[in-house]
Amino acid sequence: MTDVTVQEMAGQVADLMEARLGLRGKGLADKVRRGRRVLPRRIRREAEYLVQAAEQARVPKLQVQLDQTRISAAYDTCVGYLKPLGAAARRRALFLDMLTGIGMAVFAAIVLVILMIAWRGHL
Repeated sequence: MTDVTVQEMAGQVADLMEARLGLRGKGLADKVRRGRRVLPRRIRREAEYLVQAAEQARVPKLQVQLDQTRISAAYDTCVGYLKPLGAAARRRALFLDMLTGIGMAVFAAIVLVILMIAWRGHL
């Protein structure tokens, strides 16, 4: 794994963060900093490790110190989280969100009707 590969990994994760989470910035470090509250702790830690590895990969003497398996694991973790959903999963999530909203509205209406009946003394 060369520094170009580590840089490419960091670039791909940065692109996925922009596409999936809407985070803007110049590089992965800036996007990780901006997405602190959006990213889960584990994913943020792995992305920060990728930032650190990409910085070390720029210096030829420090490339020897890079842990290639850890970099690959961090990249796989970030991509696994940031990988866009497929069309079927997106439709299913939208359907479940709508169903949940409708269910909550019906529940709130029933509770209000019961409270109104009890307030008027018919219950």
